[in-house]
Amino acid sequence: MAEKTYKGNELQRGERLQIMLESDELRALDDFRFANRMPSRAAAVRELLRRGLGVAGQVHNGGEGNSQSYGVLDPKPARPEA
Repeated sequence: MAEKTYKGNELQRGERLQIMLESDELRALDDFRFANRMPSRAAAVRELLRRGLGVAGQVHNGGEGNSQSYGVLDPKPARPEA
């Protein structure tokens, strides 16, 4: 059974992204995470991506709760069955 987000959507995060950060960048990320009461660094990175991509109008509302709640892009609308 697939995991679900707090909104009931299927969670599909099959790709892993590894990045290297300087100590001051990591400290800034952790400060952002704790100031916003986020459950993980991954959630903080996704929230920062969501905010950055918001300029292009491609994001949904911010997450609440656990790490799976923090997505970046708008969910794709379901295609009607033929």
